[in-house]
Amino acid sequence: MKKALLALVFLFSAVSLLACGAAATTTAEPFDGTMTINVYTRDTTSGTRAGFMAGIGFAAAEADDSVLVDGFIIKDNTGILTAMTIDEYGIGYISLSSVNSTVKALYFEGVAPTEANVINNTYGLKRPFMWMTRAEGDYPSQDVEDIVNAFIAFLGTSDAGDIIANNGAIALPSSVTWDSIKSQHPITLQDNSGVTVRFGGSDSIQKVAQALTAAFMPKCGNFVAEHDHTGSGDAYKRTNDPAIKDTSVGKDVGFASRVFKSTEAVPEAQRGQLAWDAIVAIVHLNNPLADVTAADLKSIYDGTFTKWSDLDAE
Repeated sequence: MKKALLALVFLFSAVSLLACGAAATTTAEPFDGTMTINVYTRDTTSGTRAGFMAGIGFAAAEADDSVLVDGFIIKDNTGILTAMTIDEYGIGYISLSSVNSTVKALYFEGVAPTEANVINNTYGLKRPFMWMTRAEGDYPSQDVEDIVNAFIAFLGTSDAGDIIANNGAIALPSSVTWDSIKSQHPITLQDNSGVTVRFGGSDSIQKVAQALTAAFMPKCGNFVAEHDHTGSGDAYKRTNDPAIKDTSVGKDVGFASRVFKSTEAVPEAQRGQLAWDAIVAIVHLNNPLADVTAADLKSIYDGTFTKWSDLDAE
């Protein structure tokens, strides 16, 4: 379908220019399929990159730039979004929560990138938002441990689900309310204004995490939430790595915007899923492409396809 669409747009643009004669000088230039594809990506520490590359069948590129197409451009989430508003021949990927009307969000394998399609599991290019805590008994104090346990319980409620959804992620279904379980956490009844709980990990989750702690603090004695988000890889390192967790950068709760690796293994009680996030391939609004497959994207990112017209040659 996308091949036919590209060809139709090229033909329509050419016919329009011929039919309009002199007026054609004021018509926008047609999309040129012979132009080089400008490829944008996140850096190798990014959970978004890991989720995207795994989702398109290019796991080798999750943490290795050498396998990518020559001339690729590294930018953060906002940088890629901005680039696609001005680079007519570029392609990149961002979180669904960041998509807006200034760029074109591409269908993936024929499915629209929407929250509904992520939840019903028809949109395949998605990643989990995960949490991890320190081990039982390995907190600065018992109060911190009890607050963390209460916070993790809060994450599984419909109250937290509303906050997650309002801040751009896709909440997991829940019928449990905080009011129905708060009595299980007596720490919430005392004054915790002198207690600091440290949160870190993925910067992609920072907005959601800060919104969740802001809502939970008054429900839990007004404890202090300290946020320092430096990447998904630090979710494990700063909560469970013996060489790091007890230093000044140690955390009590860490977040990762990807599945935890085998090298980050901790007991199930110390980890879980917070939400879903979709990853969306985006292009300039003038690009006629509407739908891509995993194979298309892999061919673009590994350099097999270097020009937009290559997408017609499959």
